[in-house]
Amino acid sequence: MIKEWDLLESVPNAAAFAEEIGESTLVAGILWHRGIQTKEEALAFLHPERSPYSNPFDIKDMDVAIRRIQQAIQEKQHITVYGDYDVDGMTATSLLLRTLRKVGAEVTFYIPDRMREGYGFNRAALEELSGTTDLLISVDCGVASVEDVKAVGEKLDIIITDHHLPGPTLPPALAVLNPHREDCPSKEKDLCGVGVVFKLCQALWTALDKGPFEEDLELVTIGTIADLVPLRGENRKIVKEGLSRMRTTANKGIAALIEVAGLQEKDINAGHVGFMLAPRLNASGRIGTAKKGVALLTSEDTSEASQLAADLDMLNTERQAIERDILEKAVHTLEKECVEDLPAIVVAGEDWNPGVIGIVASRLVDRYYKPAIVFDIQEDGTCKGSCRSIKGLHMFEALQAVSEHIEQFGGHAMAAGLTVKREKFPAFREAFSRYCKEHLTEEEYTPKVSVESELAPKDITFSLVEDLSRLEPYGMENPKPFFGWRNMRASEAMAIGREKRHLRFQVGTKDIPVTALMWNEGHLAGIVNAEAVDIVYSPSVNEWNGRKSLQCIVNSMQPAATERVFPTRDILLGIYRFLRGIFQRDGKIPFSAESLTLDYRKESNISYYTMQKGLQIFQELGILLSDAEETYYTMPTQHGKLDLMASPTYRRGMRHLELMGGERV
Repeated sequence: MIKEWDLLESVPNAAAFAEEIGESTLVAGILWHRGIQTKEEALAFLHPERSPYSNPFDIKDMDVAIRRIQQAIQEKQHITVYGDYDVDGMTATSLLLRTLRKVGAEVTFYIPDRMREGYGFNRAALEELSGTTDLLISVDCGVASVEDVKAVGEKLDIIITDHHLPGPTLPPALAVLNPHREDCPSKEKDLCGVGVVFKLCQALWTALDKGPFEEDLELVTIGTIADLVPLRGENRKIVKEGLSRMRTTANKGIAALIEVAGLQEKDINAGHVGFMLAPRLNASGRIGTAKKGVALLTSEDTSEASQLAADLDMLNTERQAIERDILEKAVHTLEKECVEDLPAIVVAGEDWNPGVIGIVASRLVDRYYKPAIVFDIQEDGTCKGSCRSIKGLHMFEALQAVSEHIEQFGGHAMAAGLTVKREKFPAFREAFSRYCKEHLTEEEYTPKVSVESELAPKDITFSLVEDLSRLEPYGMENPKPFFGWRNMRASEAMAIGREKRHLRFQVGTKDIPVTALMWNEGHLAGIVNAEAVDIVYSPSVNEWNGRKSLQCIVNSMQPAATERVFPTRDILLGIYRFLRGIFQRDGKIPFSAESLTLDYRKESNISYYTMQKGLQIFQELGILLSDAEETYYTMPTQHGKLDLMASPTYRRGMRHLELMGGERV
């Protein structure tokens, strides 16, 4: 997928700003691009440890909640923590359990089964709990459960802690702690579920005269990173301190998780948490039970923690296999249509694990760059869906606009969940697709990557990498800075790794060697050796056996402009003859555009981009048919004259050529 560069403008006063804040011009420019443009803002961002935590009692209803919790502790009343099954919910549940146990509370927890009960409060669970507990405290859920709370309000005291957007009416709970309440004066609007619980724990410590609460910051850090909330303000302070504690953590569960992920010798960063630790925890809530994740994070026994971490590691491997299977089925379904003409992706399948469909939706967005909703069609005809969006479409608002076709929904700008009845599914799909078509421009359907500046890989230095480290931890609203270089000729490209999935190539010079790494693109080794490419990358330092070397971690790579030749009629005729020859000789054609490009180049010049477009056009016209596993093509006998304009890809390409007046797109 070709990503358009969003090349940021240079900052005219970067040098003066750098001198003012005592940083390099590079760091000053990046801060400026992120809206941090005063000395006060810059110092607060670069040194979050110097800023005090906000007053937890600024959160509306905090005083009411603390008084009720103190009463429960003093009177030995039973408390139930009602959590959610994602990482934010697991860490929030674990944090509150550990904190309440430290002050002598009688406390247990309840997390609904993802498959049977779904997200948030459910009436049956609340009814049952009302007979066994005195106080229920929700974490990361509950703010939308107005009717459920109303139904049990006379039987059970409920405190809600949540960070999801509330509806027009709040649940009639004893207290509702949510920074997004319109009447909440707290400035910390970006806290996730475990972040709100952290403020509750701070308030409890204050009320009990136990001093400042900064315990279990590792838990708060994992939940904050996993929930993709902005790493600004208090979130940045929490995560920076929490990450610094990871390597020597006293939490036996987190230590076991770090070990099973193979990170015990590393300084843990936000990437490690987001891509290695959090997915293992998430696996328990997606295909197992989130109770196992909470058991791990609250374990006080090293042997038990090790076994639980190993179990989660196995579940994560199973989750990956399920995810791949559903993704393949979804892609196969979509390939029956012209995906490029779809305003949105809405796919459904029976027995698609509802715990994994959110990840599949994310993969489809990565692949096609369109809003995506993946549904599991359940036995009773209920369609449970998970949504992921693209920049420009507020998913929650989109679902609100078509809510007449939906049973229930909830979520954020970029992600949401919903339930649709099977008989309403076609109408929902049509209405949602129409909304996307009306609210997204062609420009917004073009994937973009933000590039700080153009920088040749040979010009990166160890000091530059060190300067960039001052901006960590990276995350939402503080993304890792990327640099770009166009029309580059790389060398020594090869597939690496146990399964040859990853790509390594050289981008420096003989005097200044720089290695580039790109994950999951090992199949492009031959193309990178043969063609000019544009790369977007982040500089880093590789340390191996005590030796340090410069490297680039490639975020995206695409053919250079000189290689992007759209296949006109004459070029397509040449590709057709080439493919026909292979089919007549072998009875099938390799599915790989990479190998076909390299074979074609033995006789005549062609770029990978041109071959890809040609194959896409031929598939749309029915000239090429792929097998179910997408390992090879066949070429059925053609009858009659083909109309190239029947291919959407060809139509768009030719229209673009007419506008540009040339052969490249």
